[in-house]
Amino acid sequence: MTDGSFLSAPERIGLSLRELYARKGYETYKMSRFEPYDLYAQNRSFVSGGSILTFTDTNGRLMALKPDVTLSIIKHYRGGELKVCYHESVFRDSGSFGEFREIAQIGVERIGGIDRTAEAEMLALARESLDRIGGDCVLTAASALFVLGLLQASETDPETEALLTRYLRERNAAAMKKLCAAAGLPPEAAAVWTALTELYGPAPEVLPQLAALCLNETMRGAVLELQSVLADMAETRIDFSIVTDLTYYQGVVFKGYRAGVHAAILSGGRYDSLLRKLGKRAGAIGFAVYLDRLDEAPAEGGGDTIRVALPKGRLGEAVYERFERAGFGCPSIREPGRKLIFENPEVGISFFWAKPSDVASYVERGAADLGVCGSDILTEYGPDVFELADLGLGRCRMCVAAKEDFTEDASRPLRVATKFPNTARAYYSGLSREIDIIHLSGSIELAPIVGLSDVIVDIVETGNTLRANGLRPYETVSEISARLVANRASCQFKYPRIRAIAERIGGETA
Repeated sequence: MTDGSFLSAPERIGLSLRELYARKGYETYKMSRFEPYDLYAQNRSFVSGGSILTFTDTNGRLMALKPDVTLSIIKHYRGGELKVCYHESVFRDSGSFGEFREIAQIGVERIGGIDRTAEAEMLALARESLDRIGGDCVLTAASALFVLGLLQASETDPETEALLTRYLRERNAAAMKKLCAAAGLPPEAAAVWTALTELYGPAPEVLPQLAALCLNETMRGAVLELQSVLADMAETRIDFSIVTDLTYYQGVVFKGYRAGVHAAILSGGRYDSLLRKLGKRAGAIGFAVYLDRLDEAPAEGGGDTIRVALPKGRLGEAVYERFERAGFGCPSIREPGRKLIFENPEVGISFFWAKPSDVASYVERGAADLGVCGSDILTEYGPDVFELADLGLGRCRMCVAAKEDFTEDASRPLRVATKFPNTARAYYSGLSREIDIIHLSGSIELAPIVGLSDVIVDIVETGNTLRANGLRPYETVSEISARLVANRASCQFKYPRIRAIAERIGGETA
C-alpha cells in the first residue's frame, strides 16, 4: 500500500503538515525526550499543566520528561534567523485527576528579527495548516499587548489583574462588571473590560470597534499591529477570550478550532518575553497543532443543534422552565419513559439530564454545547468553559461550619472535612492557615459530631440540617448560584445562536 490509507488521520495530517512546513523553509528540529529538570523548574509559568514528570538518571541528575517543546528550542538557539518545525510528543498533567498524558504535537517556531510581515506570514501558515487539516475550521486572533495596555490603564493590584484576565477568558460579563465596580476601576477602563468580554466576530467588523476602545498608546499600537497582520485574512475572527498567559505571550495570539473537536487544535502567538527571560535577545513567534485531538469523533446530535446538559433535580426543572418560556422547549421531555435525550428539531435544540456535578464535564468535553451547573462546581473543578450568565437560581452559600461550642486551636492544623477539597484548600490558603483535608462524599455534618474533623466546608441552604445536628455556620466561603456555561469550541461555530439563547433565558450574558 502506497496511498497512505493505512495511516490514522493524525498521522496523515502530520505528514501533510511536515511537507507544508518544509516547503515554507522550516527545517526539521529533533530533540531529546528528556531535559534537566532545572530548565522547567526555573520557567514553570511557561509550562502547561500543574506538574512535571521527573526521574533521576544514572549520573544522579534530576531529569524531566519533556512537558514543552518551545523551551528546548530556545535553549539551543544561538542567534541569527531560525525557522524550525518539529513533530514531537510532550508529557503533561491532564489537570483533572493528576494523570500524565503523552500529547502528540507538530508545530513551527521562528526566532530572530520578527516584524509584522513575519507575524502575518505565521498567521497565514496557521490558516493554511487548518486548510490541510480539513473540515470546518476557524482561526481566531487577539492581542496580549492590548490587554497589557488595558491593565496599565486600570491601575489596579495583581490580585484584581488575575481576576480581570480570568473573567475575560471565561467571557463572564456579569462577574466582570461586579469586579470592576468592587475594585473601583476607572469608569473608562471598566467599560473596556466589559466590552472585551462581548467582542467577537470577523476581523473587518471587530477591529474598528476595538480601535474605539483604546485608552493609551500601548493599546493603539496593539490595534495597528492586528490591523496590519490580519489585512489579508478577513475570515479570521477576533476573540479576546484566547488571551491567557500574559507572562508568555505579549503580542499577537491565535487559536484554531475544528467543528466536532471539543477544544482548540492549534495554538500560538508571539513570545519575545520568554526569550528575554532565558537571556536571548530576539523576537519569536510560533504555533503547535495538537494531533491527538484530530482523532476525536464529533458528538452525537451535533451539526446545528444546540445540545444542552441539564442538572437532575429541582434546579434542572427550574432551568428547563426558563428554556421553555423562552421558546426553546422540547415537549417530549415531559413524557414518561426511559428516554435519555430529548430533541426538538423545529427550534434546533436537544436536552439531556445529568448528575449536577457531571454537567461541566459534558460541556468541557464537547458532548454538550451548553449546560447549567452551580458555581460551586466551577470553583471546585475549574473546567475550561465559558461562563455566560448567572441565572440567579439555586442560591445558597459555601460555608465553614462547626459545633456550637467550637473554639479553634491555632497551634495545630485545622481538620477540615468536605466534599470540596480544592475549594477548602484555596480558601484556607488565602488565610495562610495550615489544614488537614478529610475528603468525604456522604453526610459531611457527621464529621465534627463524631470527632473526625474540627470543621466542615459545605453548601448551606436553609441551615436547618446544621441546627438539627448542633452545628452552625461560622464563615461564608462564597455565594453560590446556577451558571450557564458553554463549550469554548462550540462558541466558535454556534456563537450567534448560543448568545441568543443566553440572552433569552435570563441573566447578564457575555
